[in-house]
Amino acid sequence: MSYEDELMRYQEAAEDQYDDYDSDEIYDEEDDFDTGFEGMDDDYVGYDDEYEEEFDLYEDEEEFDDYSRSSLGKIDPNDRTLTVVVKNTSGASAEAVIFGGNAEKAQPAGVTVDIEESSHKEVREESKSNPFKIAGMKYSVSNALQFDNVLRIDRRTASGSKTTRVYQPRNATSPQNFTQTLIDDDNFEMDVTGQDSLNVVIGDGVTAVFTFTIKARANLGNLLKGSNVAELSSAPRTTGLPQLDLIRRKRPTAYGMRPRRRRVRRYRPRVAPPRVRYVRPKPARKPTTKLVRRKKR
Repeated sequence: MSYEDELMRYQEAAEDQYDDYDSDEIYDEEDDFDTGFEGMDDDYVGYDDEYEEEFDLYEDEEEFDDYSRSSLGKIDPNDRTLTVVVKNTSGASAEAVIFGGNAEKAQPAGVTVDIEESSHKEVREESKSNPFKIAGMKYSVSNALQFDNVLRIDRRTASGSKTTRVYQPRNATSPQNFTQTLIDDDNFEMDVTGQDSLNVVIGDGVTAVFTFTIKARANLGNLLKGSNVAELSSAPRTTGLPQLDLIRRKRPTAYGMRPRRRRVRRYRPRVAPPRVRYVRPKPARKPTTKLVRRKKR
């Protein structure tokens, strides 16, 4: 078989398989083309229509950030707030000490530190055995000039070393605030152990209110139940802005059942491949030979 005949045989076989190239109609459903998905017909979804799929977004009972989901406990959203009220009636500016359970430094004369949920002494004692982490702070004052005084976060060990970090409340103020005596800083963080204390200079006659949100804490009482001592708050911190809180809120459960979340997957419709018209090439003609008579000599 010559090369031209073999080439023609392959071309005729290809035209028999793709028999719609010579017509003006788009591919019919009767055509059986190789898609590359043979053997996976049950799992192949396709890209023609939109569909909705229901599934549980979280496999575990609760959602946590950077910890193991299997063993951590949960902090009750209604049991994670500390409201600290600091008043100065001494007649001059004085430095108040918040927390600092190990040192238990006394407050200056005329300065009082109270915890609305319990007492300052109780919080100091609990921070020694059950340390916690603060993430987020609301800070309201009776005089806006109080924001000029920085907050000093000190960590002092029993061996005498001391580390100080400075927080400037003016970084959280803005001319757009309707209340110039209130700031809300979601980026404020502080670890509260027996070694840590928050020091702030309070002006004369000024009342300052700190609202702290507890993000994580250690609960040694979990050892009696054989559980992990670490507890974490999975609910987002309340900002007081309804629009933002509704977006960030965690859906409540009912009868112990979690709500099912729906997600719509959108796929682009299948685009028909461009039609290519194949023209059968004409076979090369063999050169013809001419008989030439030779003249007799």
